[in-house]
Amino acid sequence: MARRSRQWIRDLKPDTLDAVEISGSWGRQFGFRSYEQVWHARHDICTGPVLDDQAQVLKFDLVLANQVWEHLDRPLEATLNVQEMLRPGGYFWLAVPFFIPFHAAPHDCSRWSARGLKNFLTECGFDPAHIRAEQWGNRQAALRNLELDWPPIYDPEKDNLDNDPDFPICAWALARKSDD
Repeated sequence: MARRSRQWIRDLKPDTLDAVEISGSWGRQFGFRSYEQVWHARHDICTGPVLDDQAQVLKFDLVLANQVWEHLDRPLEATLNVQEMLRPGGYFWLAVPFFIPFHAAPHDCSRWSARGLKNFLTECGFDPAHIRAEQWGNRQAALRNLELDWPPIYDPEKDNLDNDPDFPICAWALARKSDD
């Protein structure tokens, strides 16, 4: 997920983008033209878009959400708020777990496959022709996710990382807002 997503974002030429990350810091690595972080404790994306000091919706070229959407009580509302924050032609990247143990922080609400993410983003108004969605996982990693000591520590000697599409561990998507 990280490798493929990094390439997708690099292909967008990050130094030309104004980006915001919702409850995370994964995007700090890209060298965006501007980069902000919005933490859940400061703003609940389910209740509305992020606003400036004059109560105007902040606009971005890219909104990032890494391992956040599964915790939202109202992911549809949150994604509609993201749509409002995107400039025409802007992008929304999100990554979510699929086969991961329950992890309330403070809630654990949803799981999506790559197809499920694409369907969800389409329902939120993104054009399906402008949505890329993928997933990764394998049986051995799925079994490791059942260990009591979680998350499991990667052991390159024992852990096979070949993708098995029948056992997704995580899914991610990049959706482009229309130019209108």
